[in-house]
Amino acid sequence: MLASAQMRNLYAPWRMEYIGRPEEPGCLFCRVWEAPVEDDRRNLVAHRAGDALVLMNKFPYNNGHLMVAPRAHLGSLTDLDDDQTAAVMRLVRRSLGVLDGVMHPEGFNVGVNLGRVAGAGFPDHVHVHVVPRWNGDTNFMPVLAEVKVVNEHLDRTWEKLARGFASSRSDDEPASGRSQSP
Repeated sequence: MLASAQMRNLYAPWRMEYIGRPEEPGCLFCRVWEAPVEDDRRNLVAHRAGDALVLMNKFPYNNGHLMVAPRAHLGSLTDLDDDQTAAVMRLVRRSLGVLDGVMHPEGFNVGVNLGRVAGAGFPDHVHVHVVPRWNGDTNFMPVLAEVKVVNEHLDRTWEKLARGFASSRSDDEPASGRSQSP
């Protein structure tokens, strides 16, 4: 152990918000869908399309950690119909492009946790995680200190992503989608 004169503290106050937060009733994704577009920044919605949305993870694994969720409150990919699946995958693909353009990661993890036992924090509303990765983004901190360093404020990341989605209009996105511009 290091002597106290050499000990440095890393503060991660957002962790206490995660650990001590009361569980809100209902479904996070449904609450966000029902909220007015004016609340998108507060709710960390980076983009809305007709049948799916992109939401930043408030307690991210890495900067830019996104969740893509369908409008439909369904718990598994197998419950989605073809149009709902296509809407989600279009936004996953678009999210990869936006993240690549504004954050320049060296790779991505893309995945779905189906069921609480598989790690789904919201098992009743399927969503796809899109996590940008950089060489060296996993170091001794999570292993030794159980701390993950997220090196950019969520508001700054939201600004980048909102601008990226606003400038990346997709040809296959329905015109009926709602989008929040910064």
